[in-house]
Amino acid sequence: MAHATDLPTRTLGSAANGTELTVSALGLGCMGMSAFYGTRDEAESIATIGAALDAGVTFLDTADMYGPFTNEQLVGRAIASRRDEVVLATKFGNEFLPDGGRRVNGRPEYVRTACDASLQRLGVDVIDLYYQHRVDTTVPVEETWGAMSELVSAGKVRRLGISEAAPETVRRAHAVHPVTAVQTEWSLWTRDVEENGVLATARELGIGFVPYSPLGRGFLSGAIRSVDDLAPDDFRRSNPRFQGENFRRNLALVDEVRALAQAKGVTAGQVALAWLLAQGPDVVPIPGTKRRSYLAENVAAVHVELTADDLARLGDVLPVGVTAGDRYPDMSTVHR
Repeated sequence: MAHATDLPTRTLGSAANGTELTVSALGLGCMGMSAFYGTRDEAESIATIGAALDAGVTFLDTADMYGPFTNEQLVGRAIASRRDEVVLATKFGNEFLPDGGRRVNGRPEYVRTACDASLQRLGVDVIDLYYQHRVDTTVPVEETWGAMSELVSAGKVRRLGISEAAPETVRRAHAVHPVTAVQTEWSLWTRDVEENGVLATARELGIGFVPYSPLGRGFLSGAIRSVDDLAPDDFRRSNPRFQGENFRRNLALVDEVRALAQAKGVTAGQVALAWLLAQGPDVVPIPGTKRRSYLAENVAAVHVELTADDLARLGDVLPVGVTAGDRYPDMSTVHR
C-alpha cells in the first residue's frame, strides 16, 4: 500500500471564494460499511478506515441517512483518536419519519437540528464539509443555504457542499454562501455531468467536484459478473443497470475496460479511478469500500498513468449515455 507521503493532495473550492479545502486526491466513501451493500463487518470497516488514514487518505465521506445514523457513529469511533488527520464530510437532507418513511427536508430548522445530531454521532466539534444531500423542491434553496451559512458562522461547520443539484440550483446556493464542493455520481459509466452543465457550472464558479460511485457501484471493478454475485439484500439488485438485458450490455462495456487494464498490468477499477483523476485537478473521487484489500487497490490507482491514447480509447468505448438503464429505480430526487 502507498504510504502517506506517496498520496498527493488536491484542493476543493478556490482561494478567490475563500473556500479552499485541501484533501487527499482520493477519498473514502464509508456508506457501504453500514448500508445498502449487503453484509456488514464493523471491525473490518474500522480497520479499513485506519488503514486509509495510514495510507494518506484524509478525506472521509458519510451521511446521516447511512444506516440510518449508524455510519456516522462508526466513522466517529474509527477516527476518535485521529481527528486531526481527517477532513470529515457528512450530509443532511434525507429525513426519516416515525412511520418508517423518508422525505427530503431543506427547512432551516431541520438543517440546524440535523447538524447538531451529526456532530453528536460523529463525536466531533466541527464538520469540515457539510453537504445538502438532496434538494428540497418545497423550500427555496436560499433559505436552506441561509441556515447552512449560519452553521459556518457558529463554528459548527467549516465548508459547505451540495449533492445531486442542477446547475441553476448550484448557482443560487453559491450566491448565498460559496460552495466548496459539488458531489454527484460520475464515472466511466455515468458521464451525465459532462453534458448537463453541472461540471461546467462547478468549474465556472471555482467549486471542486467529488464524484461518488466512481467505480459504477462496483460494476467497473469487473468483479461482478452476475447479479448472483450480490447479496440477497444488496440494493443493486433493484438497480435498473444491474437487471436483465441492461446487465448484459453493461458487462460488455466493462470488459473493454478490463482489456485495457490487463494490457497495462493494472485492474479495471484502477483504470476507472485513474480516468476520473485525469479529468482535472479539481476532481476528488470517493470510492467506497469496507475491506482493506480493496482499499489498497484503490489507493494504488493514483499512480496509474493513462496516456492520451488510453483516455481516447476509453472515451470511445464508454461515451456519454452509453450505459444501459437509469442510475436509480426512482430518478425523481436527483438533479433538482
